[in-house]
Amino acid sequence: METRPYVPWELMNSFLTAAFKGYGVPEGDAEICADVLLESDRRGIESHGCNRFKPIYIDRIVSGIQNPVTNITVIKETPTTAVLDAGDGMGMVASHRAMEMAIEKARALGLAMVVVKNSTHYGIAGYWATMATKAGMIGITGTNARPSIAPTFGVENMLGTNPLTVGMPTDEDFPFMLDCATSITQRGKIEYYARNGEPTPAGMVIGRNGEALTDSAEILSDLTSGAAALAPLGGIGEELAGYKGYGYATVVEILSAALSAGSFLKMLTGKTAEGKIGPYHLGHFFLVINPEAFAGLDSFKKTCGDILRELRASQKAPGHDRIYTAGEKEYLTWLERKDKGVPVGPAVQKELIEIRDTLGLPHIFPFESR
Repeated sequence: METRPYVPWELMNSFLTAAFKGYGVPEGDAEICADVLLESDRRGIESHGCNRFKPIYIDRIVSGIQNPVTNITVIKETPTTAVLDAGDGMGMVASHRAMEMAIEKARALGLAMVVVKNSTHYGIAGYWATMATKAGMIGITGTNARPSIAPTFGVENMLGTNPLTVGMPTDEDFPFMLDCATSITQRGKIEYYARNGEPTPAGMVIGRNGEALTDSAEILSDLTSGAAALAPLGGIGEELAGYKGYGYATVVEILSAALSAGSFLKMLTGKTAEGKIGPYHLGHFFLVINPEAFAGLDSFKKTCGDILRELRASQKAPGHDRIYTAGEKEYLTWLERKDKGVPVGPAVQKELIEIRDTLGLPHIFPFESR
């Protein structure tokens, strides 16, 4: 049962937008950034929601390694492709522009792909795939990130958590949405564990000697220093097929960097040659497929829905009375939260109040005793 206090969606959206503006993000861009964060919380993916507002976005703007104003440059463009340079601005703003371009091109010509370089954290990957599904199209996206994953038979963090995300429209109330990292877990989840004083489950992180690490706060420090790495999806070594997650993470790394001639692997540490903090220079890709160019949207949605319904109706394992398809649990979380708001724990409450007071904003949260 949820014990954390809820903040109404409208209040949190107003606050996040005002706070982003207070740190120099233009109003329209601030609205995009706030919506991306809140969409994570709507889906119950709290590792990428309000939990990350201060440490990933505000702190980076304040430190000068991320620009609040996103000046996007179109480096190259064809009728079906484009390469954008985000200028180390807000990754969410650059991604919104990129996905809009990809959707527009795919609407005209059936398929399109847009890539972005010199960007920053773009939030929940599923947000961008959902932009495509809302337009009646298939959306595929991925991003590289600061090194966290060790390759199979290695212990050094080389690859980012590199999500490979696919969204498809259906004839149901929610799309098919596969949004997951190519590691067993992601840094944001460990940040969530650390904030709440919880250990990281054994087997998710390996140290330089190959041992499993569980101290969440220590892991975050060790990931940054290179003394620890996340295991790829599947697990350590070949027996649990960790090479599959390693392979998919590499696919995302290549698509996020090579098509735009962007940065990759150890270039994404957020450190300068002198060891000081600096921009991350991340890369993203956005691929959109228009079903109308094939059998048609209505036919695609029905077939997609039929496949998902048959999967959920298949024989259940003992002790289980329900099978889910990708995106369903997130939709159910939204139904449960839509009239309640965002659940906010003590650590995030403190951050929200600190930012509110620093900027002199008028917002008052339900968890305050005044």
